[in-house]
Amino acid sequence: MHPEVKSSKPGKCPKCKMDLRLAKAETTPPVEKPAESTPAYASGRKMSIPDVEVLDQDGNALHFYRDLIKDKTVAINFIFTNCTTICPPLAATFARVQKEMGDKVGKDVYLISISVDPLTDTPERLKAWGAKFKAGPGWTFVTGEKEEMDKLLNALGAAVAKREDHTPTIIIGNDAKGVWTRTYGLAKTTQIVGLLLDVMAGKVDEPSETEEGKP
Repeated sequence: MHPEVKSSKPGKCPKCKMDLRLAKAETTPPVEKPAESTPAYASGRKMSIPDVEVLDQDGNALHFYRDLIKDKTVAINFIFTNCTTICPPLAATFARVQKEMGDKVGKDVYLISISVDPLTDTPERLKAWGAKFKAGPGWTFVTGEKEEMDKLLNALGAAVAKREDHTPTIIIGNDAKGVWTRTYGLAKTTQIVGLLLDVMAGKVDEPSETEEGKP
């Protein structure tokens, strides 16, 4: 039979008069789609954060992970109350984010400022310092025993030999969805708010751990 002869119904080959046979459909191996890669700035799993004991600005004893992070969307920065360089602008940035996010702060998103100088920054000092920036509910200032705080700062990549060298980075994460990223702590408010909203939704378009968007 001539293989080039095809028909949509039974019959005979017009060339050799043999009965036409039902041809098996040629199967093409399915093309395997490449797996979607998880962006480097989104962990795809819960970030490893130690559940160390800390104190908030009201002197309440808390466990950092279970009380402040678990199942929440958070923005974390690093400050110390004697700082006269980047800490006041970092706090002012959080204050603008707090104002822009409105009643979402303390309900849908939480702001956390961690002291890199726990030996000096008592809860009372942190509360007075936060009051300068009109810190409201949903914005927590964290200090504690130095050993515990060192564990926390190391885990978050914020440990420094000198407190003055601490990072101006903001860590933004959605613990429930396993999405974490970092951005420049003095970026424009709209940029940080936009990133927060994306992380709340479980997505991040692109990392922003640069100094782009400086005010």
